[in-house]
Amino acid sequence: MLKVSSPIDSLPGIHKPHLAALKKLGINTVQDLLFYFPYKFLDFSKSARIADLRPGENVTIKGAIKSIQSRFSFRGRVPLAEAVVSDESGSIKVVWFNQGYLAKTLQKGEEVFLAGMPEYYKSSLQLVNPIYEKASDFPIHTARLVPVYHLSQTIYPKTFRNLLASALPFKDQVDDILPDDVRKNQRLPDIATTIQYAHFPQDRQQIQEAKKRLVFEEIFLNQLLAQKHKLELERKKSFAVPFDQGLTKSFVSSLPFALTAEQKKSAWQILQDMEKNRPMNRLLEGDVGSGKTLVALIAALQAINHDLQVALLAPTEILARQHYDTAIKYLTGINRKHIVLLTNHYAKIDGQDEERGKIQALIKEGMPGLYIGTHALLTEKVKFKDLALVIIDEQHRFGVEQRASLIQKKDKVPHLLSLTATPIPRTLQLAFFGELDISQIKTKPAGRKPIITRLVDKVNRQKAYEFIKNQIVSGRQAFVITPLIDESDNLGVKAAKTEAENLQNTFPELQIGLMHGKLKGTEKEHVMANFLANKLNILVSTSVVEVGVDVPNASVMVIEGAERFGLSQLHQFRGRVGRAEHQSYCLLFTDTENQDSIKRLEEFAKIQDGFELAELDLKLRGFGELYGQQQSGWNFKYFNPSYIDLIEPARKEAYSLLKDNPGLDKYPLLQEKIEGKTIHFE
Repeated sequence: MLKVSSPIDSLPGIHKPHLAALKKLGINTVQDLLFYFPYKFLDFSKSARIADLRPGENVTIKGAIKSIQSRFSFRGRVPLAEAVVSDESGSIKVVWFNQGYLAKTLQKGEEVFLAGMPEYYKSSLQLVNPIYEKASDFPIHTARLVPVYHLSQTIYPKTFRNLLASALPFKDQVDDILPDDVRKNQRLPDIATTIQYAHFPQDRQQIQEAKKRLVFEEIFLNQLLAQKHKLELERKKSFAVPFDQGLTKSFVSSLPFALTAEQKKSAWQILQDMEKNRPMNRLLEGDVGSGKTLVALIAALQAINHDLQVALLAPTEILARQHYDTAIKYLTGINRKHIVLLTNHYAKIDGQDEERGKIQALIKEGMPGLYIGTHALLTEKVKFKDLALVIIDEQHRFGVEQRASLIQKKDKVPHLLSLTATPIPRTLQLAFFGELDISQIKTKPAGRKPIITRLVDKVNRQKAYEFIKNQIVSGRQAFVITPLIDESDNLGVKAAKTEAENLQNTFPELQIGLMHGKLKGTEKEHVMANFLANKLNILVSTSVVEVGVDVPNASVMVIEGAERFGLSQLHQFRGRVGRAEHQSYCLLFTDTENQDSIKRLEEFAKIQDGFELAELDLKLRGFGELYGQQQSGWNFKYFNPSYIDLIEPARKEAYSLLKDNPGLDKYPLLQEKIEGKTIHFE
């Protein structure tokens, strides 16, 4: 017996080529087909009498075929079907090019629907290649809002719509995971009605109702997962780290600069969280160059001073080494515990090389200290004894399972502090980071000058090169970022190499360095060490330089093909300069003539605030491109910023449900849906 869970080939009318095409689209069952929604609709809902037809207007007519024949076009190369269709008001000529077979498919005297746009030919209106179907009470391809789907070439749109129409009766067998109370509170259609509205709506209002239901369900499930995670975390035990005011004051007063008000506020929020015996789960969100690392060190200092262990994870060896050097520089003299670096190529304690095995043994024994590293800290051989705090820099670079391996091994769950330099638009924080407490640092340290940003077109490129050379002659250095232009260019290596060669020809007397994703870790380290030591004047790089690298002497950031990057990524690049007292510059090289792209870059040049840029990027590019499909633990297929207003009601419904039933025992469908899902910040 055919059911909604039956294999897709159980439906009548499916041939082998169709089956392969459907499986390629991820459609394996009847239910998969019902949940494969259209991306747009053709509006053929307007019906008209033949006598009332006007050119250039999408319309559907209903008429009888008075005559139909196949023939070849005037030059004899293109087979076509030619018909005359009439209704009570008049007749119209209809032509289908490359579809001569329709003379056999459609018969004289049959009543048909034809949908298309009338056009004049030799002073007479005709329909060219209209969509056709035999007249019925439930038209699928005409006389309605007609769904359009993303399909492969091996399955025709009409075939796909016919399959969907044959699957539609099974919509009533689909389990509705949204509880009745939630649906009624939010005035949402049930899932069967939603499927009907999504594929074959009677009007645009029904399309909107279906979209709203699908988006709400996504957000609701995400919020349910987030709130459930938060409640579970609150029931777990962590290390209560007492606040040592004297130690913190000594550290802050030893710094060669004053902390900003936002750095102080963020540090205080973190230290208060760490005093509690339940795990902290906080995101420290700071614009590029805002001083997040110093705030993280204040937290780390508290924990290691109480004989506990702290792990600081960085996404790259370059960044891990930079954090290590920063910790050695600022904590030496204040800190009475060890500072350790452990990556694939480094094993150091307090500035001295050490055997990797010995460091692993000390970690297992519970030696108090700050352990800085990359994925090397996540291997099976590294077993922390008293891990009180985990700091993850650029958290999106680490997989959920990797983070979980660090924080779920013991009876006590360590506090978690995630750092990000990618500002999250305020409107999205609740949607995707609802289970997190968030601290923000927007203000940059005193003395930092705004980075002067300019667009450079083809005409002014030579002037820009002269400007760069003048900067280098005065002792400064420059970054040049290259985009991935050719998809076959693995990791952008070819583009970066070509740019380095061009620059060497332009500046034969300068030292040009090259960095890209194919270089080994040690090779990248060598290049960066030379750049930091000012042995290289210009560093050409792919986007591997985006995160964290700190070169105070660099004053120029050149971004080739700037129109190819999003605003937030451009801002990350720009943040690699302007990290000292020198005036810095960001030059946006672009050859584009696309006015929208130019306008976007001009907006970027005016705005220095990363948070403002994130909002603008969201508005211009949408959620999917800005954060990718899986920025949180939930895969958002339908959500976009126009549905921001659904976040708060979804959060409240999720909270209300969990308050009365924390284990979701009364809602087995919901329980099953979120089982095995992991919230992004685990």
